[in-house]
Amino acid sequence: MSKGISIFLIVILLATTFGMTAKQTANKNPYYSHTDNTALNVSDAQWKKILPKGVYEIMREKGTESAYTGAYWDNHKEGTYYCAACGRPLFSSSTKFDSHTGWPSFYEPLTKNSVLNETDNSFGMQRTEVLCARCKGHLGHVFDDGPAPTHQRYCMNSAALDFEPK
Repeated sequence: MSKGISIFLIVILLATTFGMTAKQTANKNPYYSHTDNTALNVSDAQWKKILPKGVYEIMREKGTESAYTGAYWDNHKEGTYYCAACGRPLFSSSTKFDSHTGWPSFYEPLTKNSVLNETDNSFGMQRTEVLCARCKGHLGHVFDDGPAPTHQRYCMNSAALDFEPK
């Protein structure tokens, strides 16, 4: 097998594992809504039945996709980013910027109530974890090295997001 074909197959495998979104599983996800802001209290066992494996691993087990492999790190289309688990509106493409990290990055959430921040002391460092305010799913982390006006970098996992073009 040629090197080009091997790389192509690896990219397809990664996209299949981590690129599945809630849109692809919306028929079996009764919690997915772009308009319902009611806080969810769904067990991890139930989320495991509903979410694709890669989405579950990132959002419920606080995983991280590899840099430059997610569906949205290089997305330049106008639109809105939603939680892949529950459909809550999270970020606007107008606040997305190229952080050169390989993950989709935003300088602010869509609203103050879109996300929650929690202290994360994993891996021997202190960071700020970003969660969906509706379903408490892990989205990524926020750092203080973003552009003006907020100087924040919401570094998100593509697998934790759905995107709808404008």
